[in-house]
Amino acid sequence: MQSLNLGTLAQVNQALAMHDNLMNEQSTTPRLSRRQTILGGFGTALALAWPLRAFGASKSIREADRLRVGLGGAGIRGRYLIGNLPAEAKITAICDAHLGHVQDTLSAKKPFSEVLTDFHQRDAADCTAYQDYRRMLDEESLDAVIIATPDHHHAMVALLALARGLDVYLEKPVSVTIEEGRALSDAVERTGRVLQVGSQQRSMEMNRFGCEFIRNGGLGRIHRVEISNYPGPMPCPDYRPERVPQAMNWDLFCGPTPLRPYHRRLWSKDQFKVHGVNWRGWDLWRDFSGHLVTNWGAHSFDMIQWALGKDDTGPVKLTCDPVENSEQLAADWLKKTPPPSRSPIQGRDDHRRYFPVDMQYADGTVVSLTPDNGPMRFIGEKGVAEMGRNKFSVDQPELLTSKPDRSAMALWKGAGHVARPHLQNWLDAIRHGTPLAAPIEAGHRTATVCHLINIVRELEHPLEWDPIEERFLSDEAANALIRRERRPGWELPV
Repeated sequence: MQSLNLGTLAQVNQALAMHDNLMNEQSTTPRLSRRQTILGGFGTALALAWPLRAFGASKSIREADRLRVGLGGAGIRGRYLIGNLPAEAKITAICDAHLGHVQDTLSAKKPFSEVLTDFHQRDAADCTAYQDYRRMLDEESLDAVIIATPDHHHAMVALLALARGLDVYLEKPVSVTIEEGRALSDAVERTGRVLQVGSQQRSMEMNRFGCEFIRNGGLGRIHRVEISNYPGPMPCPDYRPERVPQAMNWDLFCGPTPLRPYHRRLWSKDQFKVHGVNWRGWDLWRDFSGHLVTNWGAHSFDMIQWALGKDDTGPVKLTCDPVENSEQLAADWLKKTPPPSRSPIQGRDDHRRYFPVDMQYADGTVVSLTPDNGPMRFIGEKGVAEMGRNKFSVDQPELLTSKPDRSAMALWKGAGHVARPHLQNWLDAIRHGTPLAAPIEAGHRTATVCHLINIVRELEHPLEWDPIEERFLSDEAANALIRRERRPGWELPV
């Protein structure tokens, strides 16, 4: 691998200032900065090193004892995970298909300069940058990896890492298909490595307390669970092709999905707005993600699975309601996702992604995606409980015979990026064999619930699911959606 040492940050900026070959993009699409553009001209990997001001990092852990961790995906989530990583581990390599993300992570650039202070003053200078995670895994001496890539790369990076004997922290969802999730869970069992799913609510005290309370019968038998009607993904539209930025390896970004013409709206997430909507980029499209069902929804469905004691199984029946007025259902989500398209995309409309869904488990419990989009509600024989992010309450407080640990609750105070206790649990599992808060089988089963919701909406007819065989009963159209064709060269490494 060719590696370039660009010297000090001042020298990097001087080189960037001399480069005037900016991408010519439409006015609706923000232009890439010079920093982002020039990096693409330096090949598929570069090593950045510059003197960093000392901020007095703790030296209580010997440098030789710190776990060497590679990061896949240097976007917003990846940077927050670096900033939350306990000091007993260090990031020694970073990769991203867009080298501008790598550069912005390694430099003390707002708005992440404060989040990444410890990383910048201690480890960034010795961190090697890659564009292709396959090269990072092949060429770096690592103990573990953190995976925060777009969803369609999750399973691939994790499987390659496991095959190389590495432990894994994998952001949710663990997969974009049911086939991928099963392959991952089987690989963890086969290799014996530690894989923590980034479903961090399993480490939050109020969620732990609430799920344990429900699972142990605190509400009696649960008849029904109500949850927000999270929208599903859209088919990729045929945008007018744009010039690929020099810093972007578009072929690599597409990975196992079809190689389609580049457009910034296909991938760039949370960087600009379109018609007032905070544009979610790759998270919107079926090729790359399950959209809000597998994003925010994955946290909520994970709590349902955990509270109901269903971590090794799933629903057996699913139905959706093909309502006519999907615009009304979409009203609560207009700041998070585009409204239903009035013209077909790839010959299909996208109204179905808002259709309410009911799921029934073998014991009769029904989970309903309800249009009112209120808090998650567990309706049982003795009362009703509501649950959110580190929040839990019951309508009859006398049902609670114990109280949660308030000191543990305080660990999660702050914005939604807080992840340190969940990462600490992962490191404790690696070093000491501590039980994982979010093991892969539970993560796979939660992701499967999300995929089932998107599938029943796609087909618009009732489905029967066998959670043991992980197949639909007498429905080949549905079974065809358990897996996807992968681009040659991107086959699952199983």
